[in-house]
Amino acid sequence: MTPLASYRRLLDIAGPAYLVVAFLGRLPLAMSQLGTLLLVSTATGSYGLGGLSAGALAVANALGAPVAGALADRLGQRPVVLVQSLLGATGLAGLVAVVAADAGGPVVVAVAAVTGLTLPQVGPLARVRWRPLTAGTGTHQRRLVDAAFSYEGAADEASFALGPALVGLAAVLVSPGGALLTAAALLAVFGTAFALDPSARLGTRPDVAGHLGRLLTASFLVLGLAQLSIGMFFGATQTGATVLATEAGRPGVAGLVHATLGVGSAVAGIATAYLPERVGHERRALVAAVALAVLSLPLLVVDGLLAVTAVVLVLGCAVAPYMIAVFSLAERVVPPARVGTAMTALASATGIGYALGSSIAGRLADADGSTAAFAVTVAATLLAVLLMTTQQGRLHRAVQAALGDGGASGEEGQAAASTSVA
Repeated sequence: MTPLASYRRLLDIAGPAYLVVAFLGRLPLAMSQLGTLLLVSTATGSYGLGGLSAGALAVANALGAPVAGALADRLGQRPVVLVQSLLGATGLAGLVAVVAADAGGPVVVAVAAVTGLTLPQVGPLARVRWRPLTAGTGTHQRRLVDAAFSYEGAADEASFALGPALVGLAAVLVSPGGALLTAAALLAVFGTAFALDPSARLGTRPDVAGHLGRLLTASFLVLGLAQLSIGMFFGATQTGATVLATEAGRPGVAGLVHATLGVGSAVAGIATAYLPERVGHERRALVAAVALAVLSLPLLVVDGLLAVTAVVLVLGCAVAPYMIAVFSLAERVVPPARVGTAMTALASATGIGYALGSSIAGRLADADGSTAAFAVTVAATLLAVLLMTTQQGRLHRAVQAALGDGGASGEEGQAAASTSVA
């Protein structure tokens, strides 16, 4: 089955309405971090407090996501995502209210953290649905799941392009607060629709405790660290772009600059489905990590919005291939009953990395400007290279062991997929 035929088959299986809802449902999370950074830093004049607030939201989301993923594995996604969507929308609106009321730094950070705790991870949960959705495709399932993960990686990156762009547009046309209120409205509508979609009923009621040890393996910890590094990359790059745009007197442009990262990434993500199957995902992750490191170096010398936008656009072409490889490796090496927990745990690692990257970059930027923030970006890519260089053998063996056991792609996965929650 060709990649193009795989994408067409996935569209037939899921339906266009589901793809639209799943994409729009992930926009609020993509908007929330930059929206919080821009709202707080603009209102208080402190990049440090803005980065701390955005980081608190990201860390809380990282802590809450695996819990939500585990609950979704056990109960099904519908009740979990529905509650999260409604609470998350309320939290975003509340964050705007406390900043407008000048409630003080500790209160703002606390509300940001509570909001992050409730925001649903639509992208990772959408990945979980593809295995049961494709359960009846026989020998084509593995290829279809790989194509679905390529699509989901591209969709994530497109959301992180469109999300910041919407934040920047709303900040320019209305206010930074208006950007977060827009995110709240999107979450209330499309997060709820994602929860109520029939595909949310697909899942299992596994013995979660029985699979915990098989999830917490050395190979999965490596993948978690890999996502931590890309999260740091996102946080530092977003902070550096915000500082550079603010220094130029156009803070609302920060979202548009960061959005270009997702443009190149989304295009590259779709293209990964055309890579030969014989090229393992661990090797793809290594090549993408090296590309990230090389392409990030020009950020240390750029000094204008046009230049940084061009660099970020090209840099984005390595982001989705890296993340798709990491998530695909996780889907293959973890037990089928724990895929929801695994996907949200990797998203959590990304959130923690974002918090570290944005907080460190914000503090350095307060003292030395945007170049110092972008130095954190480069450091994060070097961490990714180190991980993928030293762990190739471990990841390859983990994939082969999973295939030998029936793993994520064998009969066990087929059986787990076929037992859906009514």
